[in-house]
Amino acid sequence: MPELPEVETIRRQLAPLVEGRRLERIEILDARWSRPLAPRELASALSGRLVRRLGRRGKYLLWSFEGDVHLAQHLRMTGAVLSNPAPEPAHARVRMQLGPVGGTAPSGGSSKASTRGMQRLVVVDPRRFGTGELLLGSAAMEAFFAARLGLEPLDEMFTAQHLRALAKGRGAPIKALLLDQRKIAGVGNIYADEALFRAGIHPLRPAGSLSSAQHVRLREGLIEALSAGIAARGATIDDFRHVDGVRGSFQDQFLVHRRAGEPCPVCGSTIAKMVVAGRGTYVCETCQARPRGRRR
Repeated sequence: MPELPEVETIRRQLAPLVEGRRLERIEILDARWSRPLAPRELASALSGRLVRRLGRRGKYLLWSFEGDVHLAQHLRMTGAVLSNPAPEPAHARVRMQLGPVGGTAPSGGSSKASTRGMQRLVVVDPRRFGTGELLLGSAAMEAFFAARLGLEPLDEMFTAQHLRALAKGRGAPIKALLLDQRKIAGVGNIYADEALFRAGIHPLRPAGSLSSAQHVRLREGLIEALSAGIAARGATIDDFRHVDGVRGSFQDQFLVHRRAGEPCPVCGSTIAKMVVAGRGTYVCETCQARPRGRRR
């Protein structure tokens, strides 16, 4: 699933391609994408509107249109947004046609003048889990995200004290807390593993048992892992692609994730794989000591 670094990579690539352009047409090919709205209802609300800004909240792309109209797009497990793909890619779910910056193309005809500067986007999603949700007004947008997302680790308000308050009294594994988007936005399986390794914390350790020093290290580990992922323009394991179809490269820098059976880059011990919070989890049990009472 694209996590914060992957979605931020897409946002940075898409923003200069769409901001200041008018969404001339949007074709929703799969009704599941726009639920609970019918495709024609969502298309009617967005068509003809100028894209003011392309932002991001956690793992959501946030399209902000003129008239205080917003679209919260979630790529889920296998979604991608491709710019001017040729030929038409498989598993297309949404097509968007945007006019030239600062205006719209002349109606009718197909001359070079009428298509110069146009931008065509295709949302592809083999597993069809991605969504696009219409949000009318800033109040509706803020309420939508407040119900779904906590602070993200790159937010200046995400301090070690904030992390400690989230973990206080929780007996569930710390990795489960990191994956809970209502508590911490943007972190998924890859970056939870990488952050916990950097912090020297076992993913099975009860969240409420961490010390103050461990909260400091975990916050730093989260920021380091996410920042490294953004710098590498995301990780491609299965389906994630840039808007031009290129793969990310952070998978080449993994310290523990998907490295079961390989030596730890710090101590040389063998990296193990286990299931934590329902997810395949990778850990060095020398650098990340297993909590007492947790059997191997």
